[in-house]
Amino acid sequence: MTRLQEKYSETVIPALVKQFEYSSVMECPKVEKVVINLGVGEAISNPKVLDDAVNELTLLSGQKPVITKAKKSIANFKLRDGMPIGCKVTLRGERMYEFLDKLFNISLPRVRDFRGVSKTAFDGRGNYTLGVKEQLIFPEINFDKVNKVRGMDIVIVTSAKTNEEAKALLSELGMPFAK
Repeated sequence: MTRLQEKYSETVIPALVKQFEYSSVMECPKVEKVVINLGVGEAISNPKVLDDAVNELTLLSGQKPVITKAKKSIANFKLRDGMPIGCKVTLRGERMYEFLDKLFNISLPRVRDFRGVSKTAFDGRGNYTLGVKEQLIFPEINFDKVNKVRGMDIVIVTSAKTNEEAKALLSELGMPFAK
């Protein structure tokens, strides 16, 4: 059991039950999965770039990413239907908690001029989306081996029904929201 899982079961659940007055512990929202998506636009002209992205995402998440393909052709971008243009990985269970722990406590504070993450990036159904401008904030990425700075999207999917519940859940878990 990871550190964040223990924190969730020992302190977060009682705090949320008290705050939202749930009749049962099972009503308490929980983090269901974390999806990390890495779009690699340059893969159209140079397919080798995608391999680097896949390797970096494997280092970050501890599991092999799926290569995402274009859904439709766009002539202006020289893009054809079915071309590989990115990769994504879905984390659940222990790996998910380990990644979130690392994200909240190590990686996000390493962002330049970091003042906290946006409070408004919820989608109304309890999911939170976060964009990271560079992969160098993660401790696993070796600075010397990086040939291009890439950003990524991190989507945290929770079982919360509303934005307030999701926000309470994430801030109890230690998400550094902006003041």
